[in-house]
Amino acid sequence: MNVRTQSGAKRRSKSLTEHTGKTETATPSVPAAAVEAPDEKRAGGVQSLARAFSILEEVARSRDGINLADLSRKVGLHNSTTFHLVKTMVSLGYIRQIKDDKRYRIGRPLFALAANALDEIEMVSLATPVLEDLSRETGESGHFAVPMGDSVVVIARTAGAGAFQLTERVGVVRPAHCTALGKVILAALNPEQLDGFFRRVELAQVTPNSITDAAVLRKNIEDVRQSGIAFDDGEFNPEVRCIAVPVKDFTGKIMGAVGISGPIWRLKIQALQSRAQVVQAAAQRLSAEFGCRN
Repeated sequence: MNVRTQSGAKRRSKSLTEHTGKTETATPSVPAAAVEAPDEKRAGGVQSLARAFSILEEVARSRDGINLADLSRKVGLHNSTTFHLVKTMVSLGYIRQIKDDKRYRIGRPLFALAANALDEIEMVSLATPVLEDLSRETGESGHFAVPMGDSVVVIARTAGAGAFQLTERVGVVRPAHCTALGKVILAALNPEQLDGFFRRVELAQVTPNSITDAAVLRKNIEDVRQSGIAFDDGEFNPEVRCIAVPVKDFTGKIMGAVGISGPIWRLKIQALQSRAQVVQAAAQRLSAEFGCRN
């Protein structure tokens, strides 16, 4: 049986060769897509990565969360494509979905990554060049502070060219209620957090100008929240005036304050107000260094 089968195969092969004039070689069929697979996978992987980062950035910018339809529209993707990408990031924890309203928000692992990348040393290295330019432009001392409990700590400072510069050292802790830097931080608190601050903190009268009345300070903080600018009119040091504005992180959340300060005889309130735009520009530049795109 095997002999007949083999000879039959030979006859068929010979017949085919005589007919075509060529010897046919058996070639395994390979789908065309398989040949292009490496390049296609590489391109697809890069595209998916770019889309994932685009989604993360939009979710981070949406402080109140964002639903699937709005997210898809903003990143320019079909709902199904956005859903599958978001589903993967939810499973990894980098995005979380609130059950009640189905909105997406940034997950905790992303905050942990940001915290590791943006430690105090990194913040100082990013803030110092901005403060140097700010001091050069205004002639006054520049400061960058972040929250520390119910107070603020100055983690970077630069001296200006003007006479009688402050000699305040880096690392000094200041009360929030009587400093411009601190008022910016207080204005970023939600109502519950602010109530907690007033329950815990004694509004000490550091100078005759310090605000010690809770109702007056609340009004002052609300003004800061509305205008985005805080002033210290000799409230911590009777010889010094300050102006400060918010600095934001990559989520758009206020994470610190940048400001300038100088002697009251040189920095009248009107002079401080005239420098507000310069200080705001410095804050926006520093916020961009921290990843804020707003």
